[in-house]
Amino acid sequence: MNSVILQIATRYLKVLFLSFACIAVIRGHNYPGGGFIGGLLAALYIVYSSLAFSVQQIRRQLKVKPQYYIGLGLLCALLSFMPSLVSGAPLMKGIWFTIDSSIIGKIKLGSPLLFDFGVFFTVMGVTLLFLFTLSNHK
Repeated sequence: MNSVILQIATRYLKVLFLSFACIAVIRGHNYPGGGFIGGLLAALYIVYSSLAFSVQQIRRQLKVKPQYYIGLGLLCALLSFMPSLVSGAPLMKGIWFTIDSSIIGKIKLGSPLLFDFGVFFTVMGVTLLFLFTLSNHK
């Protein structure tokens, strides 16, 4: 599709889609949603961009295969188990760290956030893999 309006709107909506995706991931370790919704929002932006431009152009712009996003997501999810294993807590128990920052104040980080990022990258990678596979199907 070669709609100039859609192409211009896509460029402006990039910030909106990706901001909401980041908010969903960061908010998700305390509330429902998280990595799954964030991954779908990020992938939705890429699907929307592929409608405005072309799937081949979007694939070239990504420069990273969707399989690498899936692998990164699975690695993050596996690494989120490590803090509970090292501390002797039950598997998948949330371990939290507090970092004092002079700029923002106290930052609360934990293994559930790392797991949410793992889900984010996995969902985004699988959705993009579906998009790219279906677009090549003749």
